[in-house]
Amino acid sequence: MELNSTLILAGLSLVLLWLFHITKKIKYRLPPGPTGLPLIGNLAQLDRRAPYKTLQKLSESYGPVLTVYLGPQRTVVLVGYDAIKEALVDQGDDFTGRGPFPFLVKVTRGYGKTRILHISNGERWRQLRRFTMTTLRDFGMGRKGMEEWIQGESRHLVGHMESTDGISTAFDPTFVLSCTVSNVICCLVFGQRFNYDDSNFLRLLKITAEAVRFGSSTWGQMYNVFPWVMDRLPGQHQAMFGKIDRIREFIMMKIQEHKETMDPSSPRDYIDCFLTRLNQEEDNLTTEFHYDNLVSTVLNLFLAGTETTSTTLRYALSVLIKYLNIQEKMQQEICTVIGKERCPSMEDRKSLPFTDAVIHEVQRFLDVVPFSFPHYALKDISFRGYTIPKDTIIIPLLHSLMREEKQWATPWSFNPQHFLDQNGNFKKNPAFFPFSAGKRSCAGESLARMELFLFLVSLLQRFTFSCPGGPDSVDLSPEHSGFANVPRTYKIIATPC
Repeated sequence: MELNSTLILAGLSLVLLWLFHITKKIKYRLPPGPTGLPLIGNLAQLDRRAPYKTLQKLSESYGPVLTVYLGPQRTVVLVGYDAIKEALVDQGDDFTGRGPFPFLVKVTRGYGKTRILHISNGERWRQLRRFTMTTLRDFGMGRKGMEEWIQGESRHLVGHMESTDGISTAFDPTFVLSCTVSNVICCLVFGQRFNYDDSNFLRLLKITAEAVRFGSSTWGQMYNVFPWVMDRLPGQHQAMFGKIDRIREFIMMKIQEHKETMDPSSPRDYIDCFLTRLNQEEDNLTTEFHYDNLVSTVLNLFLAGTETTSTTLRYALSVLIKYLNIQEKMQQEICTVIGKERCPSMEDRKSLPFTDAVIHEVQRFLDVVPFSFPHYALKDISFRGYTIPKDTIIIPLLHSLMREEKQWATPWSFNPQHFLDQNGNFKKNPAFFPFSAGKRSCAGESLARMELFLFLVSLLQRFTFSCPGGPDSVDLSPEHSGFANVPRTYKIIATPC
């Protein structure tokens, strides 16, 4: 009898939820979309291995602005350059809201959501983003000082690869590249770099990589759709949160070290600056500059400043191993312009159009964050004759930009000519949005662009890359697809040239 009552109650709840959705649809002129099921919405229709591909396919039937339900959450998907640019750039003020991303909310414990992983809104977002951007620029981000830091780190990277004994040893470049990229953000945030053989640092980088893979796994996607259920269940997500707490503990230890050694008149890095501001506002009950926000903002900076750029570099090496003719042409251009001894600079980029085009094409073809970070309707939004109701998740499907046939001559093939004109000069493509666009675009874009160029050119100055299985063994399709596209891992050989 009790079981029957429970089933009846559950059934009534589902019906009420469904009626609520129907009522909303009648009240607002929502964008069209497929009919979903109570509670789970359209989840059953999505390709579990690459859900963004299903959304792209649905747009062929329902148009570039469509409504789907990811579980009970109403979601509007923007597909293609025209729709995404119109929303994020032309109508950018309406689309500045950042959607709740349960996995990241759990990781940050609701604090400090800024920079690339910014998922907060209102005054917290404005204050912390403004402070973070100003502080990082003061320490050189996007400027000559940062270029010199990256050049210095590139020398450590080259030296480490030379120690692999050239052609005789194949090695996994994953954590070498993670160390290299992470050391740049660590210099900004912690005021120090870490050795490539630092076991504690390598453990933290391994957790960072696992977190990205988890976010693209079925468990990660389920957590983002049904967090209130998943929080009460055992599983991989609970283990993942426990691992991320180790990074949090490391950050707390570094903050304590800064507290004990800092000089407010001579800040060394981001943590010193935040602690100084925290002390200045300790009597302000509404301040956003408090310890919890410091911990979570630094966590965000560490995670975001490491994984996407190092993943892109690793993918670039796979591309160059698969297409040896492209690698050879880049090396010839680099050797002609820079030689093998001088350290490359950002000033060289305009003289290396083919190299620059390849780097851009790597980003396009990898399509590292196909969903972008979700936006959120903070109020009812009128868009293209439709109403996007308040509290709706909005997904600018960046994947659709990177594969749109009217924007790219061969969207499904790796082709550096996408970024070159008839004379071989570099040309921009307006549909190239790897860092998103508008007021919520990636705040670390200038740093990431600098790192990709300087690290890759430095490597190609000194090495020719191959792998034990040869070019045909390299598969450029993702190993995991979900929130992020995670490329496959290969052992590589770095032969001095």
